[in-house]
Amino acid sequence: MTKGWIAVVAGALESGDGQWLMHLRPEGKHHAGLWEFPGGKVDPGELPAAALVRELAEELGIDCVASDLVPCGFAETPGSDGGDAEGSPALVIMLYRIARWQGEPQALEGAGMGWFTPEEIAALPKPPLDAELAARLFHFR
Repeated sequence: MTKGWIAVVAGALESGDGQWLMHLRPEGKHHAGLWEFPGGKVDPGELPAAALVRELAEELGIDCVASDLVPCGFAETPGSDGGDAEGSPALVIMLYRIARWQGEPQALEGAGMGWFTPEEIAALPKPPLDAELAARLFHFR
């Protein structure tokens, strides 16, 4: 039996020239060396948009306004029984599209970041949920 679920938020930052920001997972973390939309876990009692504003400030050093975040999709894992009594919780990532922020994004956490076209993002190695989110956002098949 699956033990609950973990809420995660991610931001699809869109530059004015058709490129999108992707974040490189650092060594020592799950999915290390793969590209993802930046974000992180929603803390208990925190609204998803507020969590993403906080996460982007921590990871990229930018300031966003929650009302500027536009929900654009989600993806989830089913969780698993993990062979123990508690099981592994499901993971639900909520993706927000972001076109406005203050500051210049920097890789404050993680192994790096870069700006990519949707076609380039399709070719990047990504965790499964980020691949699913990118396919939905950019209408890949």
